[in-house]
Amino acid sequence: MISGKAKIAGVLGWPVGHSLSPALQGYWLAEHGIDGALVPLQAAPVNFAAVIDGIRKAGFVGANVTVPNKEAAFAVAHDNDAAAVAAGAANLLVFRDGKIEGRNTDTHGLYAALEETVGRLDGKPAVLLGAGGAARGAILALEQLGAGMIHLLNRDTHRAATLAASLQPQVKAPVRPGALADWNAVAKDAVLAVNATAAGMNANPPLAIDIGLLPQGAAVCDMVYSPLETRLLKDAAARGLKTIDGLGMLMHQAVPSFEAFFGVRPAVTPGLRTALIKAIKARG
Repeated sequence: MISGKAKIAGVLGWPVGHSLSPALQGYWLAEHGIDGALVPLQAAPVNFAAVIDGIRKAGFVGANVTVPNKEAAFAVAHDNDAAAVAAGAANLLVFRDGKIEGRNTDTHGLYAALEETVGRLDGKPAVLLGAGGAARGAILALEQLGAGMIHLLNRDTHRAATLAASLQPQVKAPVRPGALADWNAVAKDAVLAVNATAAGMNANPPLAIDIGLLPQGAAVCDMVYSPLETRLLKDAAARGLKTIDGLGMLMHQAVPSFEAFFGVRPAVTPGLRTALIKAIKARG
């Protein structure tokens, strides 16, 4: 039961019905006995600033922000943290003392999910597929993991080149842009491949790449969590490669959000993962 004194936060997207964040943070709210809620809200890009203004006036403590509004969230914030500035996007807005604080927890989430599964990269090369908003944080996470080379492949090579040029000053590892067709040339030396595209998500067709070109011992991460096991991950598992699904990133990126909204730093546990898998299955 939510009381009149409850802390209320939102999750804003367009669409937003697919978001697992209400179930995720609801699990932690129940676990810690906190009077609060995370409410899903549709926010079309054209109305984003107005929605933010409305929920601030309604007394919300903040909001998580998902696609396609992360750049708009960065723009509307009065102050952005270093991670948001580096990514040029914010996925967390905190309302405090009459101001909007923009933060980016995506890089932390992906880094934590990869580090607990594959560990440090120790100067070895990685391949990142996609050059959209999710790829910005992914490049920074791969840098933090110690990648020696980041091959950035995208259907639109100009977009890949633009992203690589904008982030290269912030990372030590060379970021080499290319086309998806370059996969055949770079996969054989990579220890990690990360899909930061929407390919394979729901009804979207999967990427047309030969995952078998990766060396044995390599790992494949798909940032998609709907479905949880994408065709990319199924193919990787069938070849004995390590796989990391999108739930790891989702859970870890939510930790600082929950702490900012509700004042408690929660833990990512097997019980949380089980609850989220159950929520995914319930959706059919």
